[in-house]
This record gives sequence, C-alpha cells and structure tokens, in this order.
Amino acid sequence: MDIQLFINMLQDTHFPNYEKMKYKYRDDFGAFINTLSDLYYKPVPLADFGGNNIVYIENHAAVNQNTVKLLLQAQKQHYGLKAAEDEIVATSAIENIDFSRDSVRNILKGMAPKNEQENRILGIKKGLEFIADTSNRITEENLHTLYAMTVGDFLENDDRLKEGQYYRHDTVYVVSNHIEHSGLDHRHIPQFMKALIAFANTEDDINDLIKAAILHFYVAYVHPYFDGNGRMARLLHLWFLIQKGYQSTLFIPFSSQIEKSRKAYYDAYTLIQKNQKFSGVIDITPFILYFTKYVYNKMTADSTGMDTLVLYEDAVKNGQVTEKETKLWKFVLSCYGTGEFSTKQLEKDFGDAAYATIRGFVQKFEKLGLFTSVKYGARVKYKVVK
Repeated sequence: MDIQLFINMLQDTHFPNYEKMKYKYRDDFGAFINTLSDLYYKPVPLADFGGNNIVYIENHAAVNQNTVKLLLQAQKQHYGLKAAEDEIVATSAIENIDFSRDSVRNILKGMAPKNEQENRILGIKKGLEFIADTSNRITEENLHTLYAMTVGDFLENDDRLKEGQYYRHDTVYVVSNHIEHSGLDHRHIPQFMKALIAFANTEDDINDLIKAAILHFYVAYVHPYFDGNGRMARLLHLWFLIQKGYQSTLFIPFSSQIEKSRKAYYDAYTLIQKNQKFSGVIDITPFILYFTKYVYNKMTADSTGMDTLVLYEDAVKNGQVTEKETKLWKFVLSCYGTGEFSTKQLEKDFGDAAYATIRGFVQKFEKLGLFTSVKYGARVKYKVVK
C-alpha cells in the first residue's frame, strides 16, 4: 500500500470509524486494514470471545504529561474528600443512580447511614478506602471483596452472585432500546478474569494510563457480574493506577469527566463492536482515544494547576507558611478541590482552628496568589487558583 495514502487514512477525521472509512476509501480499505494488522496492531494477552487477542494501535493517542505529573504527586491522605464526593456521585450517575450530595458529604465525614441510599454510599466509600490501601493487591479474591462491598451486598436476589462464586452464573445482556452487547458465556468467565488479573500484575512496556483503560474496557466487555460492571470497571481503573504509584489518583475528578462525556464513553464501546465486523478483531483504540481526549487530557483543566502547586512549594521553602497553614492548605485541597468555600465553612469543616486563624490564613494565601476571592453581595467566597 502507498505509504502516503496509508498515513492520510490514519490521520483522517473519520478514523477509527471503519464503516465511514470503508465508504470513503472503498478501493483501499482492505489494504489499509491489512497494513494495520501487519505493522500497527499491538496484541494484548487478553482474548476476545473467539479466543483471539484483542489489539490496539500503539502511540496513536498522546497523554498530556502534565496529567502524569499531577497523578504522581505525593499525598499524605488516602483520597481528597471533594474528589471522593464527585467520584461517588458521578460513577453512580453514569448508571442513572442518583445520590444526594448532602448524603454523600455526611457519609464521607464519618456520619452513620440513615437509610438504604446512605448504606450504598458507605459501600462505595469503603471501596475507595480499600483500593487506596496499597497493601490490597489486585487479585481475584480482592476483586470479589471490592465487588461485594460496593455493589453485591445491595443487589436483589436475582442479581446476586451464588455463595462462594466470584462471577455470575447465567447469561447477561447490555440493553438500551435493543441488545447492545451480550456478555461472555458465564462458563468461560473464570478463565478470562484470571487472564485479566495476570495482565494487571504483569510488568510490560504498555503505558500505565493506557493499560488502565484496557483493564477498564475488558471488565465491561466480559461483563462478569449481573449488575455493577461499569462501576467495577471504573474502580479497577483507579485501583491499577494507585498500585502503579499514582498517588493523586483519588484526588482527581475521574468519573466526573466520564459523566460529562457519557455519550462519547458509550459510543467508544459501540464503535469497537461495529469495527470488529470490518477488521475481524477487537481493536480497543477507540476506547483509548476516548480516555485520552475526554478524561486524561482534561484532568489538568479541572484540577489544581501545576503553577499553583509550584507557587505553594516556593512559599514553603521561603518560610512563609506555618505548620497550621500547611494543614489548612492540605485540608482545602482535599475537601474543596477547586470549588468555592467561605471562611465560616472552612472553620466549621476543619474544626481545629479559631476563626481569626482561618481568616488570617485565607487572606495571606490570597496575597500569595494561591487563593482567589469572589464577592456575593456582603459574602465572600474563596477558591484555589487553577
């Protein structure tokens, strides 16, 4: 195949929609797919339902390096309260489960559940704490433990797993107005999930963020549970990154980005299924492209800016920040993220500083360029500068 034509096709705006590509390049499409197969497809040690390796096109999607730096930042806490709140609300909203933010905040603050909804929230909180503990390695047993605490314990009888079984024991379908996807035959699930766990724990040359997306896709593809497959896919994604040393994973609005781009998220799954009819393989490049564009490369826009963090570190080095102010700063990042807060709210939530201390801290950090303020009549609210 002519190399310039191949490059043009690879850079076409319709790529990787193979149906549109075949219509536009009908005389050259077969040669294009053959060239992809021979030179560009990178196999992954995970099988499709026909027993063939799934593949992806390596280096086709570039992850913003600021995202990597942000995720690698060291943390002294397991997760940020604001990020955890957003994660619980968003990962549930993706599957049309609505949780009250007030209930989520109460559970994250350690209050006892008042109803079934808050019990479910507590389950997800426990799940986040479980994956945040790096001693909890990714194993089949631990995956089952995570599923039980976050999903399984709250299901009706028909959707529950059988006693002593890690995965579903019957057929399952992903349905909208028609059958979108039929999960793997339940008799083969243990074999496929063992391969997934082995892949997660194998050292290889795959970029960590790309590999996390592959794990995410594969859980949804196999559909090992009757319910909660999407939540488990997203939790495994986060869990893998934490295991690989990305300490700030649970301080970033991960599922919030997915929730904001929900249609594109599901479209990526659908496109992979459609493309298989033209290429004969499960090529997960569309899913990787989705995560690069809509999630990874959006993280820096919705998170504390790198310049702000450098500014704070310089202030510490110059002796401008006290020990109490350090605690307050970390609390603000953890509890509010880049959201607004008032001095009264900070005093109440922090609970270990007088109002005068809070007021002095906020005014000082505004002068340092770390906070910005917005007036609402007589009230003033602050937020971290992005």
